[in-house]
Amino acid sequence: MTDAARSARPPLRRADLRRMREALDAAPATILTVCTGNICRSPMAQVLLRASLSDAGVRVHSGGTHALVDHEMTEQAQQLAVTHGANATDSAAHRARLLTEALLNESDLILAMAREHRSHIVQMAPAVLHRTFTVREFARLAATLSDDEVRNGVAEAGSDAGARLQALARLVGRQRGMVPAQPDEDDVIDPYRRSQNTYDLSASQLVPAVAEVERVVRVALG
Repeated sequence: MTDAARSARPPLRRADLRRMREALDAAPATILTVCTGNICRSPMAQVLLRASLSDAGVRVHSGGTHALVDHEMTEQAQQLAVTHGANATDSAAHRARLLTEALLNESDLILAMAREHRSHIVQMAPAVLHRTFTVREFARLAATLSDDEVRNGVAEAGSDAGARLQALARLVGRQRGMVPAQPDEDDVIDPYRRSQNTYDLSASQLVPAVAEVERVVRVALG
């Protein structure tokens, strides 16, 4: 755009600036879930969190480090998600997409399904380090915090939902080392192309973690 074109543009009115600020303030808190293909674990986490936080104004989406782009969730993953409370229509509508730096940067809390995904995320976007966890790691650390500790820990973030969710991530991150765990206890097993028993095991690891995420997110945003 030329300088003449810029100067010809009318200045923003005060009302326009107010509406822009209001739109930014109204932006929802955003959670991103990440796995490899984005057809089993991360979309299960996505649709479960969407269902459990549907009344909290939280945006939940997902991506895959090596996504099978445009593929649906596997049938087993859909069935398990719905069994554990996800919306059937939402589960059926999912289409896999590739994880990008833009998706990471716009997310206030990033929940990877395994340590390999957490490492990939941080290499792709180092700035999101302090808001990136595996979902089981986040749940394990969050469980050490009472509701009052969560409320007090995010209070300085003010009323902005995204800022409060990022403050929650920092608060939970400070709990590292408080609850020792074996490294593989922070991963959700990959069930892709494996038995129904493996799918069931994967869900048994994921569902309690999602419930703990819901608890502390609700408290932080309440």
